[in-house]
Amino acid sequence: MEQRNLVGSRIRQARLAEKPRMTLADLSARLEVLGISLSISSIAKIERGERIVTDVQLVALAKALKVSVLWLLGLKDL
Repeated sequence: MEQRNLVGSRIRQARLAEKPRMTLADLSARLEVLGISLSISSIAKIERGERIVTDVQLVALAKALKVSVLWLLGLKDL
């Protein structure tokens, strides 16, 4: 399958680095608080690179995961 985003693996990496590990449901709930509605299924597809991420979603994902947008894009180290 064609890769549909650059950030999926970084999202998963940041999510699993949380202590305790953040679940897909936890991330979905954090995004909801930020006004972004992404289902568990949608987040899983993003992590697998199967779903496109909008710029608004990218910014919210970075906030929810407490990382920079540049890090999610692979342009900066932590």
